[in-house]
Formats: sequence, C-alpha cells, structure tokens
Amino acid sequence: MSRTPTRRPTCSVVVPTYQRSGLLRRTLDSLIRQDLGLDRFEVLVVDDGSTDDTAAVAREYADRLPLRYFHQPDEGFRVAAARNVGIAAARGDICVFVDSGVLLHSGALRAHVALHAGPTPTAVVGYVYCFNHDNEDAAQMLATLDFDDPDATVARLRDEGRWLDVRESFYDQYTDAVDELPAPWLIYWTCNTSADTEQLRRVGGFDEAFRTWGGEDVELAYRLFLDGARFVVGREAAAIHYPHEKSHEHNKKLGVRNYQYIARRYDTPISRLLEPDPPLEFFALNALIRERALPDCVDVLRRRDPLPDWLGFLRDGRPTGSGDRSGELSLPRT
Repeated sequence: MSRTPTRRPTCSVVVPTYQRSGLLRRTLDSLIRQDLGLDRFEVLVVDDGSTDDTAAVAREYADRLPLRYFHQPDEGFRVAAARNVGIAAARGDICVFVDSGVLLHSGALRAHVALHAGPTPTAVVGYVYCFNHDNEDAAQMLATLDFDDPDATVARLRDEGRWLDVRESFYDQYTDAVDELPAPWLIYWTCNTSADTEQLRRVGGFDEAFRTWGGEDVELAYRLFLDGARFVVGREAAAIHYPHEKSHEHNKKLGVRNYQYIARRYDTPISRLLEPDPPLEFFALNALIRERALPDCVDVLRRRDPLPDWLGFLRDGRPTGSGDRSGELSLPRT
C-alpha cells in the first residue's frame, strides 16, 4: 500500500496510531498540504493493533501520499515498538515523529528538514499549540478554532498568544537555546519531533520495555544526547494538537513509574532526579542540575566498566554535543 516516491525521500514521517482513525485522518490531511513536496517525504503509518477502520483510512490516503502502512498485533501499549517499525523501514535521512491527532502547519516538514542541515546530528523539538493535560478547554477550542485550516489557526493562535505550547514557561526560563542546557532531552516529546535516522538506529531506537504511557521519548532523547545530538527548538515546525479524551492524573501515575525506570537504568546523578514520587518539578530540573553542579552524564557513564551493550555507542568516543553543558537497527528489549 503506497504511492512510491520517484526519488529517495529526505524525511520519513512516522505516525504510530491505535483506535484513532478519525484523528489519523486529520493528521494525514495536514500531510497532504505540506509545501515540502510529495517527492521529498514519505509517511509510515504504524498501527499498534487497531480493530477500527484505521487500515481502510490508510488505504484511502495511499493514492494521495507516499504512504506505507504497517500493522502489529495488539499486545497492549507498544508505541515504542511501533515507532521502531517506522525507524527500521525509513528511507529518509531524517525521521519526523508525529502522533495521530497532530495537525502540521504546511511548512512544518520543510522547517524540520532545514534544521537538520548542519554536520552535527540534530534533535528537533517542534512547536505544538493546543496541547493540554486534562483536555481542559477542549470545548472552547472546538467551538472557536478551525481545525480544517491549520495554517490560519496557527497564525491566529500565535498572534493572540493563546493555547501556546505548554513548554513556553520552560523557554521563558531558559530561552530557546536549549542545547546549552545540561538536560535538553527533558522536553523532547514525540508528538512533533525529528532526529537523524542513522543516529536513531545507532543508539538503538526506542526502548520497547516501555509498555505504558510516558517517558519513552525522553529516554530516547537521553541516548541521542549521550551520542552528541544537538537539540534545537523549531518554532516554525509548528503543529496543532487536536483535543481528545485523556486523563492527566492517570497518565501522571504511569509516567512516574516510567521515569523511575529511566533513573534506575542509567543510575547517574542527573537521571536520578527523575526518581522521586511525587516527581520534582520537571521544568526546574536543569536549574537544579546547575545549582548542584551535577557531573555530565556522558562522563559518568563512560567510566562504567563494563559498559552495558545497549550503551555500546559510547565506546566510539563520539562528541558530547555542541559545547560544555555541565546502519541496521539494533533494538533494546530489556
């Protein structure tokens, strides 16, 4: 099922989905409107075992997009595994991760690609309007915003300063120069992000041990950081998060357990900041790291003997990023 690009695409858009065919349709509509050009990107829809009409929706769009559809059996929450299917199949040098229900501005893919133009592997944090924790304001958003025209809606929200990215307070505190921070990976949330395909494969892709909501994107970003990725905020890589039902309290409980897993898996002074329950204020962690002068994660981990196989990429002696901040897919299945 695909409209095969006439040349190798620049980027591969990986869209995991489960039982959200209506939201998937909105995301695919926004991809049709991209100004990057259909020969410059491909769309990889990875279905985590849906029983609704997700497959039919993907077939419907295969004549309008260079789209490939993948299905994995429903064995519970496996979004990490779904994204890994996309990474393994990607033909583009860049993987753009977009959740179903995220509506991209028409210039979003072009902006993602532009931010990967330098020689250093880059992890792009896209900008997401209308994301909320508990679906608050959903009725007002649906009543006042035109979700059929993401470009006009993004322009309106930007001009009015409404329903901005929830990370704005983080950017206010630290500025957009996140690569100067000791832990920029904390804000890499894969509803709208991108990374170099080769680097994603080198560090092992997403950790498939994550079987409940939360943290799998931050943990991947941690390894991208260890491998020298440059983190940038892409405000022009903008998108809208379409309101849908969710429970912040439920997700928060799941997230705490997953962040504790990260803390214990790496067991560094910085990763251990993710362990407390209730958790420390997420956006304050970079300031806390600086206040306590915690050692760089790369330095701590490289002194480990033996170094775990899943951190084998650290043996290559790759740079730790841009400045002092104090092949085939081999997937972790711990």
